[in-house]
Amino acid sequence: MRGKGINFDTGFVSAGTTTREPFDPEVVRREMRVIRDDLHCTAVRITGGDPDRLEIASACAAEAGLEVWFCPFTNGLTQDALLELLADCAERAERLRQSGADVVFVTGSEVSLFTIGFFPGDTLEDRIALIRDPIRVRAAIGEVRARMKDFLRLAVEVVRARFNGKVSYASLPLEDVDWTLFDIIATDAAYRTKANAAHYRESIRAFVAQGRALGKPVAITEFGCGTFRGAADFAGRDPTFADVVWADGRATRLTGEYERNEDEQATYLRDLIDVFDAEGVDAVFVYTFARYDFLHRDEPDLDLDRVSAGVVKVFDGQTAARESGYAGMAWAPKAAFRMLAELYRR
Repeated sequence: MRGKGINFDTGFVSAGTTTREPFDPEVVRREMRVIRDDLHCTAVRITGGDPDRLEIASACAAEAGLEVWFCPFTNGLTQDALLELLADCAERAERLRQSGADVVFVTGSEVSLFTIGFFPGDTLEDRIALIRDPIRVRAAIGEVRARMKDFLRLAVEVVRARFNGKVSYASLPLEDVDWTLFDIIATDAAYRTKANAAHYRESIRAFVAQGRALGKPVAITEFGCGTFRGAADFAGRDPTFADVVWADGRATRLTGEYERNEDEQATYLRDLIDVFDAEGVDAVFVYTFARYDFLHRDEPDLDLDRVSAGVVKVFDGQTAARESGYAGMAWAPKAAFRMLAELYRR
């Protein structure tokens, strides 16, 4: 396995706010050094909906010596607006590449779900409800795939006119992507769950074989689970969000019963990385370094970190310094952080 990576969120935009507030470039710079020197990552997938933040974080990652996967992850845009944003980001990524950085441009993430105009539904919640309904998905899938093929063909033209490095796309299986357009095959849907565990390894093997048939490397751009007992059974589709209380676009507390279990998260990540390595995946990206919107607190109903896939637990303020060993940072490593550091180091 060549690329040992992790996801890094600069702020997913939703309900007038983002999942990373505040965004402090100096903190980001320090975190990139931690990702490189302490986690022993060689690559980082930088996601979010703000081009300025993406560029800042990508420059910090390049400065730390990491391979940069410059990855717009937008929500609620029209197709035209997304094309404009991809053009802007491709220009920024090319400037970084020309400065000497190793950059892969990811032409969006899960576009059919998070962009208006592919699936029926004006809101993300509407579209998620639809794809969880097998009958409604089957009725819509043909038109969605046709629209995606047209969109990605145009998007790749827009990106390649501005960016001269390798190009990929963070896909969902239902999108049926034409991979001849891209240099690297990639998926955000590599989660092992209770439902697919029996045939999980075979599905990864088939995905890698698809890449080999085209002479292209394969990347797993997202995999991980929460920090509670049983999280591995529902990874990537946690039932937790039904039990999160939201106010003004921010998570405030949990209503369900979730027993904190850091070892389950660590074991899950180790097991999947072993599968990816054995099956010939070229690059992997753990989801995720931190969820700044799911804070860790002592009170069980306020400990949103239990449903976070972050490998660090984020505190309210700078109170983590005593526990973490990272003075001035608002987080502390979990068991998954320590496991990943050792695995990637080897």
